[in-house]
Amino acid sequence: MTTYNNILVVLDPTLDQQKALNRAIELARLQGGKLTAFLSVYDFSYEMTTMLSGEERESMRQAVIKDRELWISDYLAAPRAGGINIDIKVVWHNRPFEAIVLAVLEHNYDLVIKGTHDHDVLKSMIFTPTDWHILRKCPCPVLLVKDHDWPKGGNIIAAVNAGSEQQHHLELNQRVVNKAQQMATMLSAQTHLVNAYPGTPVNIAIEIPEFNPQEYNSTMIHHHIDAVVKLAAQFDMSAQHYHVQEGMPEDVLPELAKQLDAEMVVIGTIGRTGLSAAIIGNTAEHVIDRLDCDVLAVKPANFVCPLQKD
Repeated sequence: MTTYNNILVVLDPTLDQQKALNRAIELARLQGGKLTAFLSVYDFSYEMTTMLSGEERESMRQAVIKDRELWISDYLAAPRAGGINIDIKVVWHNRPFEAIVLAVLEHNYDLVIKGTHDHDVLKSMIFTPTDWHILRKCPCPVLLVKDHDWPKGGNIIAAVNAGSEQQHHLELNQRVVNKAQQMATMLSAQTHLVNAYPGTPVNIAIEIPEFNPQEYNSTMIHHHIDAVVKLAAQFDMSAQHYHVQEGMPEDVLPELAKQLDAEMVVIGTIGRTGLSAAIIGNTAEHVIDRLDCDVLAVKPANFVCPLQKD
């Protein structure tokens, strides 16, 4: 059964190895579907050539686009010869993330695959990387590819927030586990539920003398274990395939992913934007930089893209 029929693959012309494309081809061989190799190009100097007419500037832009299309076509010769169905789409746009999201909205892609790398923490706090913009605004799932292999019989982590009683978190948990199990079926892998929960707030223990941290911790862990057991039962998952640990997700998930040698972590992202995103970011974004495996980010069912036209 095809899980993703229409996949957008983001290329990086600065790299010799296109790991996103390699991953997309691997996925297409496993489950079929059509790929579109996508590239956003832009050169500000072409816009500043005031001595040329609008038509001449457009002609120059089209020449750049054509050159990039030829480069991609040469790169795709081998996989196309191997029977992989791949289209080419090159656009002129000064904001790569926006070009990607607009392409998804226009052509109804059901998955975006993009290579990623570690972001400098300080720069990431000041200048939001393209990856983060895509995570926040892309309406379809996004697979961010690193260098970890996809071996058969591996492990896929579904990162859940089972202890939350908020409806949007509960629904997102369902989507995350569903996507993780679909991927696990394709890759002949095992699905593991991972749920992190916060430890005792230090300030409360200090400021409220009658506060009992041991009782609080006991209540907290039992609450999360009960919630994870209930969620796991819905998907017929055994006890050895779910994990409940104290700590922040950005600490717990990378550690467990390393222990399990996971090939992928599936995580839900609400898509926070604006000032709140600049100040505190999203859990998915904090986790990604600390993982050595692929990350599949899933949006809620009712997510509305901020670039969506009414």
